[in-house]
Amino acid sequence: MKKYIAILLMVSLILVSVFANGSKEESSVKTYKVGICNFVDDASLNQICENIQSQLSEIESEKGVKFDIKYDNCNADANVLAQIIANFIADDVDLMVGVATPVAMAMQAATEDNNIPVVFAAVSDPLAAGIVSSLSAPGANLTGTSDFLDTTAVMNLIFALNPETDKVGLLYDAGQDSSTTAIKTAKEYLEKKGIAYAERMGTTVDEVILASKALVADKVDVVFTPSDNTIMTAELSIYEIFNAAGIPQFTGADSFALNGAFLGYGVDYANLGRETGKMVAEILIDGKDPASTPVRTFDNGTATINTETAAELGYDFDNLSSIFAPYCTKVAAITTAESFSDL
Repeated sequence: MKKYIAILLMVSLILVSVFANGSKEESSVKTYKVGICNFVDDASLNQICENIQSQLSEIESEKGVKFDIKYDNCNADANVLAQIIANFIADDVDLMVGVATPVAMAMQAATEDNNIPVVFAAVSDPLAAGIVSSLSAPGANLTGTSDFLDTTAVMNLIFALNPETDKVGLLYDAGQDSSTTAIKTAKEYLEKKGIAYAERMGTTVDEVILASKALVADKVDVVFTPSDNTIMTAELSIYEIFNAAGIPQFTGADSFALNGAFLGYGVDYANLGRETGKMVAEILIDGKDPASTPVRTFDNGTATINTETAAELGYDFDNLSSIFAPYCTKVAAITTAESFSDL
């Protein structure tokens, strides 16, 4: 009996030692609190957020650290956005991630006094938005990734498809910073070529639907939409309007093509998300200063064609590939879905 009790005591001591050591090791793991706020629920921005988090998960394993991630979505509501940021500050996060220009701007304003580092993602024109003073040296407590759109390249694709294009429809939300420079560049390009254009705008899905129908009534030959989040949220509701009218829609992101648009041209948002995650780690783990960390930009060279829409408009993918190949680095195919995870 005494021998039995002695064995039990020995086992107990071993277990206590194991759990104590495990607890000590767990408590010694460096933990960083990261607050991520998405601007709106759409395929592009969701893809970015998913890849930021998956990249941070990989870094956890590689570096032996832990990221305590708090994720939220303001759904384009300024009041909700302000509350989310206030919650992040109250939670004493070590760094905030702002996905899309409005979120980045709000975080910039909210961290002027507390100097919490901010890494933004998918800010189309951080200079024009006044978020950074320089792409190479942002000069404040924030830096990040830009999805700046090469609008001229999209215009070249439009006229490569149809050199006889007489009228271009411009569909966007005037309140979206991501559209400001792109629409200005598009107008300058078209005016230089002597091509007419019609502008239609919307701030809600219903307004975008009406604007799309108006462009059909305007008898445009083609529609251009930049990387505009408002139009992106409405794309699944409008692409059939253009298809039925035989009008190809050229857009500033592959997510538009995913949601039915004829063509999306722009950056790889999955890669942009991963690079954003790496920047978060560089600042938190490696101690990089956001003020001197250059904003990362990306190759705009991929033209993504929705093969179902192309077929409905009477185009063959292989033929389109040969037409567009001289004007981009890659031509990719995609079919209609709500999100990239549905493919």
